Amino acid sequence: METRTPRERYRAQVQEEIKRHAWTQIGAAGAPALSLNAIAKQMGMSGPALYRYFANRDELIGELVKDAYRSLADAFREAAGAGADLAGLARTLRGWALADPQRYFLVYGTPVPGYHAPEETTRIASEIMAVLLDACAAGQAPGTPPSPLDPPLTEHLTDHLTEHRAWAGEHPAAPSALRRALGFWTRLHGVLSLELAGHFTGMGFDPALLYTAEAESLGDR
Repeated sequence: METRTPRERYRAQVQEEIKRHAWTQIGAAGAPALSLNAIAKQMGMSGPALYRYFANRDELIGELVKDAYRSLADAFREAAGAGADLAGLARTLRGWALADPQRYFLVYGTPVPGYHAPEETTRIASEIMAVLLDACAAGQAPGTPPSPLDPPLTEHLTDHLTEHRAWAGEHPAAPSALRRALGFWTRLHGVLSLELAGHFTGMGFDPALLYTAEAESLGDR
């Protein structure tokens, strides 16, 4: 049921319009070039009028980042609810990234100079990792030993377990699941980032097949 007042609904509509213009700017020149004054001009508003909706550039970027993380968190949760395993989450991640590369690069590309994510954004990001860790832990027996290929890293995660759980919202995952999640996250984002930035162009192979092969190898581990 709609409980907002007409004034609140109008404010929300204007904020959404501002964010649409912001995404257009980001797509054309990148997040560091985002200008609230330019958006105000496009909307036929004065700069001070627009600042009533977003106090500064960082607040606007923060909302865009939060929306991006929230959309991925929702996609992951929906996939997991439908029974997706690691391979399913990998497909979900790639589909989400390809649907809007600018959104992907805003949260997983080069950090915006001077921007610091608020606590709420960090909490939403940890929801994504929690879904991933659930999938990584599924099927692992308690006390699963580390892979013989990387004992130093797994031992490091074991020695600093409390610290490393912070990025996963204090998820009670074992070090072996943390290791698996790190492999999934870093390797698949590596492939995605190279693909979306166009670095595979002209190399003569299908990036989707490379991505799938990486995801399947992680699942095998």
